[in-house]
Amino acid sequence: MAATEAKKAKTDKDQAKQEFLRVFERLRDEIVNDDLLAGQPEASKKWVKEMMDYNVPLGKLNRGMAVLDVVQSLAGSKGAELSEEEVFRAQALGWCIEFLQAYFLVADDIMDSSITRRGQPCWYRQPHVGMVAINDGIILEACIFRILKKHFSALPAYVHLLDLFHEVTYQTAHGQLLDTTTAPIGTVDLSRYTLDTYLRIVTYKTAYYTFYLPVAAGLRLAGVTDPAAYKLAEEICVTMGQYFQIQDDYLDCYGDPEVIGKIGTDIQDNKCSWLVVQVLQRASEEQKKVIEESYGKDDEEAVQRVKAVYRELDLEALFKQYEQESYDKLVKTIEGQDLLPQAVFTMLLKKIYKRQK
Repeated sequence: MAATEAKKAKTDKDQAKQEFLRVFERLRDEIVNDDLLAGQPEASKKWVKEMMDYNVPLGKLNRGMAVLDVVQSLAGSKGAELSEEEVFRAQALGWCIEFLQAYFLVADDIMDSSITRRGQPCWYRQPHVGMVAINDGIILEACIFRILKKHFSALPAYVHLLDLFHEVTYQTAHGQLLDTTTAPIGTVDLSRYTLDTYLRIVTYKTAYYTFYLPVAAGLRLAGVTDPAAYKLAEEICVTMGQYFQIQDDYLDCYGDPEVIGKIGTDIQDNKCSWLVVQVLQRASEEQKKVIEESYGKDDEEAVQRVKAVYRELDLEALFKQYEQESYDKLVKTIEGQDLLPQAVFTMLLKKIYKRQK
């Protein structure tokens, strides 16, 4: 029975993803043939289509698909069903989040000199692309507002959605700034690597656009206006986002590149990672010296020396303890509120708990 249910759940998930991807194709074609760019040369249209196909739809799509989950959870709590148009709008709004994600990743890969992304070479590393990828990132962000204008401008939520995307982009850019200036490549200053700084980085760089944005977008689309509901959503989503990024830091070191789709480079990139923050709180003077001499160096032997200290302090066990405690705390908060249906949050939490990629 359990195997049958699991198979059905996978089939439903695959079908939902295929439906979501069909909406991307529609939106992509609308953008390629945008009336605002009437007469654009075919070579330019071909570039934009290739660039979007390469960067936007190949991830897990959890952020984007979560918008429909939120809207359906809210409708289901009232015994209502969504119309075909309402489903499309939720999916289109979800793709706005995926375009934002693609924009961030294109820029992030350039800043980090990354090699692979989602199991393929980073876009800027394509021989015919290079630094043109910077302009491509700008185009990806601009696509968000073309989609919103075309499909949402007649809705009461339109201005709120514009404001939401602008605010979250602003928050995320400042999180990225704090990340890159706290731990610039080539300069190691371990005194900056505090837990407070780390949590601020991950809150602004990851939590808002990965968790709060899909939930808040779904709430707006569903007509929720109660400020207390958004405050609650922010509290839960920020905690979930911190948990998610700490998982990401763990997987960067301990995950299988074949599974996570990228080669972890946090150590050589001098990242203010949860792992190194934990080490600095626990290490002996001798272990700290190893970290000081080896962290942030693009050298495999140096990376292995850092990982050896991680093993000595059993950071893998420390992470698993943190993961369970965070999960239990989130469940308690979600179950202890009655402002919003629990499913709004549990469907997100289920996707990330004990994830492997």
